[in-house]
Amino acid sequence: MTINGGISFWYATDETAPAHPPRAPLTGNTTADVVIVGGGYTGLWTAYYLKTAAPDLRITVLEQKFCGYGASGRNGGWLYNGIAGRDRYAALHGHDAAQRLQHAMNETVTEVIDTAAKEGIDADIHRGGVLEVARTPAQLSRLKAFHTAELAFGETDRELYDATDTRARIDVADAVGSSWTPHGARIHPLKLVKGLAAACERLGVVIHESTPVTEIAPRRALTPYGTVRAPYVLRCTEGFTAALKGQKRSWLPMNSSMIATAPLPPEVWSQLGWSDASTLGDMAHAYMYAQRTADDRIAIGGRGVPYRYGSRAATASNTGRTQPATIASLTHLLESFFPALTGVEITHAWSGVLGVPRDWCATVTLDATTGLGWAGGYVGSGVATANLAARTLRDLVLNDSTDLTTLPWVNHRVRRWEPEPFRWLGVQALYAAYREADRRESTTHTPTTTPLARLADRISGRH
Repeated sequence: MTINGGISFWYATDETAPAHPPRAPLTGNTTADVVIVGGGYTGLWTAYYLKTAAPDLRITVLEQKFCGYGASGRNGGWLYNGIAGRDRYAALHGHDAAQRLQHAMNETVTEVIDTAAKEGIDADIHRGGVLEVARTPAQLSRLKAFHTAELAFGETDRELYDATDTRARIDVADAVGSSWTPHGARIHPLKLVKGLAAACERLGVVIHESTPVTEIAPRRALTPYGTVRAPYVLRCTEGFTAALKGQKRSWLPMNSSMIATAPLPPEVWSQLGWSDASTLGDMAHAYMYAQRTADDRIAIGGRGVPYRYGSRAATASNTGRTQPATIASLTHLLESFFPALTGVEITHAWSGVLGVPRDWCATVTLDATTGLGWAGGYVGSGVATANLAARTLRDLVLNDSTDLTTLPWVNHRVRRWEPEPFRWLGVQALYAAYREADRRESTTHTPTTTPLARLADRISGRH
């Protein structure tokens, strides 16, 4: 029987939950030096780095439910060097600027691992890198172009494999090639966010859970239980940004879903050839992402229902409950990658939302005049990017001119999403086009990306 929901597999199997009661909500008006809205990776890392750099700062974090309730407690556990928008930043600011951003992301993977060790956070971290596979001729063409681009942005330690070498790493059915980077690690996302929250509290950060923020304004955050006034108000709400007053069209809350298998015995792992904990992705348009968990399951994800009308993070999504059709689709995807797993028990399924800007570019912003700042729009690559964003917000708040504050994503502005019903119709059409493009490429074996997918990329703003 599949446990559907329960926030995520990470929460449903959390043995420490009874020992950690919810933190108290806000109980009236108060003040701080910095108020952070959102208790996920971005908000907590920002609080951590600010408090470490300036211990006297009074920092308050406001979280609508509990720390890690959003994407930080539901994601696929990929700590890797991907960042949304790099190619666009190269076009806007030049190749060197985008290469500096990529170099910072490469270093961020190590930063997270080292800081977790420093703070005693056991998040099941295993640095096995990221293997991205191609399973059709068109995917192979994209893979080779992707690999060449990564080399051009300074990732000289990346490796390109043919079909035989790919299967020697992970025996994916129909694999025709792959690209591997060492700048990636498998993590348990919930353990990281819970450990990070505890580290913040040890430093003296005040965290209020069960405290939804209804409006953010210059130097204040409004909640049903009181207002927190501060010189700086930082919005770190990612996929839940649309729920804030005036932000419905800022970032689109894109839905992503996952399933997890029962623990697999050693002989099955030997058959799959998945001997280490490299994370696994592919070059499909409707891409997948997977990891081998610390307790020897496969957790695999992809798009289910991509978007809900009106930028709503619907109740089903909030609880993590996933449509049966999506569970069946992800199960079929898993079995197509690994036919030996046909009929495997799926023990958990869950969903969550991530933030997508109109130009698909992650950003970090601080308006010194109003004291308003924000970071996010990670488009599903937030586990590591949130850490880099937080360190950048730290420097901006402290008014320190550093290498981070000159990166091209700082203070980048993007236009808003279209109003409804055009937003809903557009997203549904785009993902239908991507699924159809994947189907065509898998049946026709064309070596080039289908025109349908290229058109969808241009319309969506991804390229």
